[in-house]
Amino acid sequence: MTSVHLQSFAPAHPPVVPGPPPLGLPWALAEAKAFHLADLGVFARAERAEAKRRAEQEAPGYLAAEQVRLHGVHAELAAEADQWWQALVANDEATVCETVNYAFSDNPAAGCAVGVEGSVMSVVMRQQDIDSLPDQTPGVTSSGRPTLKTLTKRDRVLWWLTAMGSNVIATLKEGFAVAPGITAIDLAVITRMPDTQRLGFVSYGRWTRQVIEAGPWRQPEDALRFLDIGQEVACAVATTASGNLSSTIKPLDTGRLPGLQNLLDHAQDDAASADATLAGLDGDLRANVPATHDASAPDHYRIHTFAEWRTQAPSAAQPPAIGEPVPSAPTVLVPGQNLTLPDEAWEGLNIAFSSGGADADLTLFLTDAQSRVASDEDFVFYNQPSAAHGAARLLGKQNEGTHTVERAAVHLAALPEHVQRMTVAINMDVDTGLTCGSLTHAELSMGCATATWTFRPPADPAIRAMVVAELYRHRFAGGRLVWKLRAVGQGWADGLNSLAKAHGVDVR
Repeated sequence: MTSVHLQSFAPAHPPVVPGPPPLGLPWALAEAKAFHLADLGVFARAERAEAKRRAEQEAPGYLAAEQVRLHGVHAELAAEADQWWQALVANDEATVCETVNYAFSDNPAAGCAVGVEGSVMSVVMRQQDIDSLPDQTPGVTSSGRPTLKTLTKRDRVLWWLTAMGSNVIATLKEGFAVAPGITAIDLAVITRMPDTQRLGFVSYGRWTRQVIEAGPWRQPEDALRFLDIGQEVACAVATTASGNLSSTIKPLDTGRLPGLQNLLDHAQDDAASADATLAGLDGDLRANVPATHDASAPDHYRIHTFAEWRTQAPSAAQPPAIGEPVPSAPTVLVPGQNLTLPDEAWEGLNIAFSSGGADADLTLFLTDAQSRVASDEDFVFYNQPSAAHGAARLLGKQNEGTHTVERAAVHLAALPEHVQRMTVAINMDVDTGLTCGSLTHAELSMGCATATWTFRPPADPAIRAMVVAELYRHRFAGGRLVWKLRAVGQGWADGLNSLAKAHGVDVR
């Protein structure tokens, strides 16, 4: 009870989403054969031969479809994880409270994050009632025999206070570990008062990350230091004139703290009441998360059976035509990654940016090697949707379910010689005041006849315009000229104006 604060809590870090299981053609062929050979007798040789032939024809399509689907699931999970992390470090109130409360759900003293303001989090902690502590402690007689020693009121209060301090420090340590953007925690402790059996506040204060992480926390008695290292700390256990702790616990006067006083004024301490009550707060705090630590995680990478694939995509179950390439899974890019585009991309490159949560506009800059446009005509945006005689053009925006998708088409082979680079960017509507942090499930997709690439840009709440990717000419040592693709995901806080100026567009 008095050593909870001695444990350590690993600091939160950006989540890493494991990739989907690898799949191969032998597996797909086995699944297809099992499906087609079902219910066929061993002597139905002609039917079994035909079934095997169909399985060999359909297995590549089945494999490709599952690879594409699973990679899409992974990309979506990775985007959700990145969005959650960005919201957490930006101190989004709902994200911080949900995350912290999940971490608090297995604590011996129930804690609940109730709000975030700036970088300060507010927490209410339910401390064990002093009446629940035993009034005797193990001891030995003068002759060395075991016995039970009755605790004095002061010793019992000291035990309870040390336990409370230990839980306070542990709650603060875990809160700072789980919420990396929080710099201070306002914490109030509630318990049932021994004289009235009504709940009341027995301690509150503000503790900063710096003082908690500075420690040191080595001994159980270090728990009492919570009284000295916080700001404006108040405690129901006072120190007498002789320097000893008092033997009584009295509720704190919360009149100068409107938030705490308001909670007491508008709550009923009646366990039988149907209304929200302080009497049930200890139970409520222990049930503050929808899922427990031991809840089983859903299987996001469940592989669809061959039968499911045929049912869900009957057209895809047709065998590919002879010589027709089997579609492959899209290549998922990470920030900074670059690759050489295949020759097919020169003749036709399709671009699509999709997102939910907020609206963003797709823009293209046709620039020289220094990322500067030759003129404003090389800037493609909603008021000028085409450039280079149609070699780069926006195709419009439309809603697809919960997402908004804006598409563009580029013919790299038709771009004039002075265009050495093409920047693919997005920008938020300045009038809305929203940032890229408002985008959910944002994804840039590029594809040609033989390949597809996807990139999930970060949901950065500090920027309003972002370069998502770049296309650029590159000449190898042997003289071969290629186009390359680079994923970027960096931007400007001021939005479209700064983005355009950075690429040489004359913004008036």
